[in-house]
Amino acid sequence: MPKEKIPVYCVPGLAADVSIFEFIKLPEEFELYTIPWKMPLKEESLTEYAARFSKEVKHTNAVLIGVSFGGIMVQEMSTFLNLRKLIVISSVKSRLEYPLRLQIMKKTKAYKLIPTTLIGKMKYLEQVVYGDVAKKIAQAYQKYLTVTNKEYLDWSIEKILEWKQEEASKNVIHIHGELDQVFPLKNIKNCIVVPKANHAMILRRSRWFNENLPKLILD
Repeated sequence: MPKEKIPVYCVPGLAADVSIFEFIKLPEEFELYTIPWKMPLKEESLTEYAARFSKEVKHTNAVLIGVSFGGIMVQEMSTFLNLRKLIVISSVKSRLEYPLRLQIMKKTKAYKLIPTTLIGKMKYLEQVVYGDVAKKIAQAYQKYLTVTNKEYLDWSIEKILEWKQEEASKNVIHIHGELDQVFPLKNIKNCIVVPKANHAMILRRSRWFNENLPKLILD
């Protein structure tokens, strides 16, 4: 009787489609699933959305991986699931790991002025939300930024900045790039550092993930 494969579910970053995981190739003992973004319901909270989103995980004892905003989402989802492993990539484990510019944006409500209708029409997302330092990230991600519905983007940006979590999810594994321009490493605690990698490392450093994810999952 064939051995049951380990289910691995992946959630992409803000505005990205699931194709950001196209270079992740795990050994045959794993089965990779991706969860595309859903439209939030009117006035839906992050917790309510996560509860609805978690229903896409069809296995118990699964592995849940999230990138950037997807990392925040999988932490919220984990409260509704019985997981084997919870892994966040290029993300944060609490709002205390946000850089100063995001804290200011939250306090001033400046995010409400972001013209999200432009996202997807130009290399705009990271530049607007995170600053000019992320121009190269926007260029790298551009082909993957296809989830550009204004209601989804307005909701998502607000939920990122208003996230209240102050303590890391239990047993979360955090993988972070040494040169991450969106969430600078200096603000991040207790993580596995990928040398010379930036915020787009899920695309650019897939070899590292293909070599190391199986070990982290099975450990």
